[in-house]
Amino acid sequence: QGRGTRFGIEVFIQPLEDGMAAVEESGRKATELAGKRVLLCEDNEMNAEIARMLLMQKGVETDWAADGKQGLEKFAASEAGHYDAVLMDVRMPVMDGREATRAIRALARPDASVVPIIALTADAFEEDIRENRAAGMDAQVTKPVSPDQLFGILAETLAGR
Repeated sequence: QGRGTRFGIEVFIQPLEDGMAAVEESGRKATELAGKRVLLCEDNEMNAEIARMLLMQKGVETDWAADGKQGLEKFAASEAGHYDAVLMDVRMPVMDGREATRAIRALARPDASVVPIIALTADAFEEDIRENRAAGMDAQVTKPVSPDQLFGILAETLAGR
């Protein structure tokens, strides 16, 4: 007592074999996103603004819906193929993200069953991921959103389109 405590930590970091390849891959993914259209369903206005600014920097056109019901309505009112992807917050008022995803998937139009829907959530337990997939979501980005994770997952889900 009265002498303090000393802590030590060791971190083992493995360097990339080709660091330049990682930078080039990141740049390629960002370029692939330019010109894409995304529907962002997010009830938190600050989170929505941050996501829209990040996406705008990569040339992504973003429409915003403040809850799942608005997101469903915007998607349903758009022409088939208008949106390249949907970023869907899981926990929202009026209609949550899972319910909105199930409703989008049930629409009688060709893009409803194939448009990538990416969950935005702080819930990252295996059960949450399973429930998101069961609702029809294709991937998940964990909050707080990392730009690299967001762009990487968005580019991966759009790669097959």
